[in-house]
Amino acid sequence: MALSQPHRPSALKQQNKKHNTLGHRTKGALSRLSKGRVSVKTLSKKARKELSRQERRNRSKQIRAQKREEATARKRALGSASSPPFLVSVVPLSPSINPRKILNALISCDKTATATTSSQGIIHLSSSRYKQRYSFVVPPVNDLYAVLDSIKVSDTLMLLWPGDEEIGEASDLLLSSILAQGLPVPVHVLSGLDDMAQKKKHVARQNVIREIELRFPGTVKLHSIEREQDALLLLRQIGAQKQRPIFFRDNRPHIMAEKVEFHEEGSSGTLKVHGYIRGRVLSVNGLVHIPGWGEYQMSRIDTAVDPHPLENRGRGKQLDIVDEETHLLEEADPNLQEDLTSTNEVDPLEGEQTWPTEEELREAEENVPSKPRIKRVPKGTSDYQAAWILENDDEESVSDEENESDMDDNENLAPVDIASQDGYECEEGSDEEDSEEYETVTVSNAEGNDYDEKVDYDAEMDDLQKMQSAREDKMFPDEIDTPQNIPARIRFQKFRGLQSFRASPWDPSENLPVDYSRIFQFENFQRTRKRVIKDEREGALPGWYVVIHISEIPRYMYDSHVASRSPLVIFGLLPHEQKMSVINVVIKSHSLGHFRAIKSKERLIFHIGFRRFANAPIFSEHSTGNKHKFARYFHPGATVVATMFAPVTFPPASVTVFRERPDGAQDLVATGSVLSAEPKRIVVKRLVLSGHPFKVNRKTAVVRYMFFNREDILWFKPLELRTKWGRRGHIKEPLGTHGHMKCHFDGQLKSQDTVLLNLYKRIFPKWKFDPHVARPSPLYTFHSSSDVVKVNSDSEEDISEQQPAPKKAKTVTFFTSRP
Repeated sequence: MALSQPHRPSALKQQNKKHNTLGHRTKGALSRLSKGRVSVKTLSKKARKELSRQERRNRSKQIRAQKREEATARKRALGSASSPPFLVSVVPLSPSINPRKILNALISCDKTATATTSSQGIIHLSSSRYKQRYSFVVPPVNDLYAVLDSIKVSDTLMLLWPGDEEIGEASDLLLSSILAQGLPVPVHVLSGLDDMAQKKKHVARQNVIREIELRFPGTVKLHSIEREQDALLLLRQIGAQKQRPIFFRDNRPHIMAEKVEFHEEGSSGTLKVHGYIRGRVLSVNGLVHIPGWGEYQMSRIDTAVDPHPLENRGRGKQLDIVDEETHLLEEADPNLQEDLTSTNEVDPLEGEQTWPTEEELREAEENVPSKPRIKRVPKGTSDYQAAWILENDDEESVSDEENESDMDDNENLAPVDIASQDGYECEEGSDEEDSEEYETVTVSNAEGNDYDEKVDYDAEMDDLQKMQSAREDKMFPDEIDTPQNIPARIRFQKFRGLQSFRASPWDPSENLPVDYSRIFQFENFQRTRKRVIKDEREGALPGWYVVIHISEIPRYMYDSHVASRSPLVIFGLLPHEQKMSVINVVIKSHSLGHFRAIKSKERLIFHIGFRRFANAPIFSEHSTGNKHKFARYFHPGATVVATMFAPVTFPPASVTVFRERPDGAQDLVATGSVLSAEPKRIVVKRLVLSGHPFKVNRKTAVVRYMFFNREDILWFKPLELRTKWGRRGHIKEPLGTHGHMKCHFDGQLKSQDTVLLNLYKRIFPKWKFDPHVARPSPLYTFHSSSDVVKVNSDSEEDISEQQPAPKKAKTVTFFTSRP
């Protein structure tokens, strides 16, 4: 039996590291061990002082007090004795609602309140109970632009909802436009419940609440003016609710005109506008913008006594503003005043331009008088009948020059043969018989076209062509057929190939059109925007009642304002906002009126912030990178970027887009916001030429139908090919002379695959800016009747006697007029 050997540990036994110290080391011990050494992370960070508990408590108290003071200052900036009144726009959502009845209830609910009316029809209410002032504006209910302009400067929007009928298409358009433009604080009032039973009132109220919840964010609070206490609650909510910021309004000074005077000086004159300054400081050396009129300079600013103070001046008494004294506050300095220059002056000889421009050629064609034609027609034929008699004119001038963009969209159309028609031929006979039966008449080129003017068949064919092209573009984006009558190297000579749409370089200053020499460009747009918005000017402060003198106002502008009876709104411009540049706006399709695709360069109506103008933009994809793909059509449900020549507007600013109908009505097609003012944005148009495999041999295939001659294949040989199924390749060599070519790909090619070739060209917008836009057709259709509601608010007694129009079967008569 062997003796057991004692166990001896191996030399490879694991040796664990011992702890340096026992127990927990304090911060003091660690600092003594470090001996003043500081880590790299601590050195790179900003030194922060450790606050004690009492110091942290005091800091929180100071922050809380500062926020409370800011909130109190914002609340006192409206409605008090030293600030402008609450500006409330009263908008009825049905022509059967009489807004004067609601205003009469608000005026009569407070026995100590004082009501006055300005010459522009703005009703002012000074309430001693709440120590607040209110201004109520009732824009014409049938004018979309008047309602939108009034809401641009309003602090509160009072919507009058009908309780006995549904919201129609016109009211739906109005609500959608208001939400897209910028919604101030809304107040909802239910009307039309006087003659209803109690059970029907509850049902109508629930229906309106559901309608409001679908359209407006937040909790719903619906008011009804049935008792005097309800009107007091409505006034209290208008003065106590939190104001909603609208950036394009709050960043600029703005005025709602209380009184307008025009002093004529020849064809133009000076417009004197009385009103409260809101928003920011108004400088006399700056520029002002009137929506629909344009930009103008101010000559002086006068201060005047507030005509609607908070203290009582007698119930029903109206103050005459003309008798009030005005004092000169600030007069324009020609050395500091901003000019109205919006474009750069272009020297036509700077680039040695010896060929006439397109505008000069167009003017020359228009100045050529039309030559009358002499026709030989039977005796007794009138001039109108002679114009319709056809002749054997084989020398018809057909313009071969077509717009390149139209050619791109119409490549798939086959040429149409127009059959020639023979005219009237005379039978053989003697000259005497001819002279007895025929005579010669002179027919101008403009005669005989009355029927075509009444029935525009070209417009119908254009609409049909647009619908077909939009459908094809959606199914086969950017794909066109190679023309057979024109060589592809000539037809697409302005296009180029790119190895990578994202990474390939493209110089933004290459081959710019002449219009780009007329605009202004910022070195850094975002930095300029921040500096301009933070810049503080000297002038009239917000809350002052002033009289501004606007120079060089055309007479017809003032006459159109008087005829429209709409509120007059004035905005002060920030620096550089009168200058033209390339504006990019992001717009999203709106489901209300965008039911048909919109082609690029189609005329649209834009409401950008405080501006309103017409333009024909180009569309592109809203993507990252330095190149953006051109969109031929703005399809329903899509989001695109619209690029156009327009005045600079610093964001944030809302955008609403309307499309005009032939009858004058407008459809809301898109909403969005301003992106930037960047002329260097590269919009690239893509064309895709397609071919089909004829013979396939593993990675090599013979492709046809992409080109139709040998020279085109050699011309486009350096470009890369791709297929719809993900294969990539290149052209090896042409085969024959009829457009067949041998191509090599990176994988097996399927016989049902399609070979594609991408071509690119930069697209620029056209100068189609039109600052003067005609007002749309009325929202509601009124019918003349003996039951007419006439609005006249010259005195309180007239307001109190107003009664709503009696309801009829389907039409209710309602007229809105300025007092």
